[in-house]
Amino acid sequence: MTTPPTHTEQPTLSRRQLLQACLVGGGIALSGFSLLHWWTGSRLTAQTFIGQAETYNTDLAKLIRQGFQELGITPSEIKGKRILLKPNLVEPHQSLSHINTHPLVVRGAVEAFLSLGAASVVVAEGPGHRHDTLLVLEESGLADVLYEDHIPFQDLNTMGGIVMPNLGGQTTLATLTFPRIVKEVDWVVSLAKMKTHHWAGATLSMKNFFGVMPGNYYGWPKNVLHQAGIPQSILDINATLKPHFAIVDGIIGMEGDGPIMGTPVQSGVLVMGRNLPAVDATCCRIMGINPDKIEYLQKADQWLGPIHESLIEQRGESWRTVHRPFALIPEIPAHRGIRLT
Repeated sequence: MTTPPTHTEQPTLSRRQLLQACLVGGGIALSGFSLLHWWTGSRLTAQTFIGQAETYNTDLAKLIRQGFQELGITPSEIKGKRILLKPNLVEPHQSLSHINTHPLVVRGAVEAFLSLGAASVVVAEGPGHRHDTLLVLEESGLADVLYEDHIPFQDLNTMGGIVMPNLGGQTTLATLTFPRIVKEVDWVVSLAKMKTHHWAGATLSMKNFFGVMPGNYYGWPKNVLHQAGIPQSILDINATLKPHFAIVDGIIGMEGDGPIMGTPVQSGVLVMGRNLPAVDATCCRIMGINPDKIEYLQKADQWLGPIHESLIEQRGESWRTVHRPFALIPEIPAHRGIRLT
């Protein structure tokens, strides 16, 4: 496999111009490009892994461990770590496997992390559409898996918060309030669902972190974040939280009018990686969506991570092998012009 490029030609910029750019605090960095990487001429690169799983009855723990190995995650890196898994739980419908992260994907991730020596694994979520988190947990089928496997669950909507400076600077929110548990764990992992989205174009590992923000502070369905701007809030949350890993459930995803009213589509994949923009860009390509046309990914490029194919080293399956274009709806503005050609 060709090694992705790591350097580009260094731009010409005087020291005074560089300092002025830093002081104004907007120009380059806030446009979605890391000022440091722009100045040095280096390019962010990443690795992602695509594993095939035709059904949820596949040994998903084994597949996730394979992904860990391909991505260089070793037992010594995980041993003794406290892991938080954040699934995507939207609606209480166990029979509709295209809406929520499937319980068996959660089980597989729990088993995979514990097998590498994690000290603890907790599953945590703050659903945005339902006030009754327990109802969503039970009706989605996840409660049964957690009970059988003795895995704790935390409701992030009602948990006490900690205030952190907004490191993204994309919204007008000066600070962000996260549930206190994010400071009590070592790894925060997005267990997202592969879906289209009627406002963001696609909802994947980065958008999944809307569910980290407590409903007690941000309302339902996280209205404060919607009013601040969905793409902008996605960037602020991820820049501030700095998640460690992502696993996207695309075994059965959602096309059309996602993230709730769409229809199921079988892609038969799990996509994972350390860098969330790279993971989401890879998912978009599988879905037949151009990641350059998704606003939050375009802005994240070379700030939070790479999205261009040449800078993402693909492990496991090639995205072209599992490419399955998701249906888009032309009447939805966020779906217009995003098709990968």
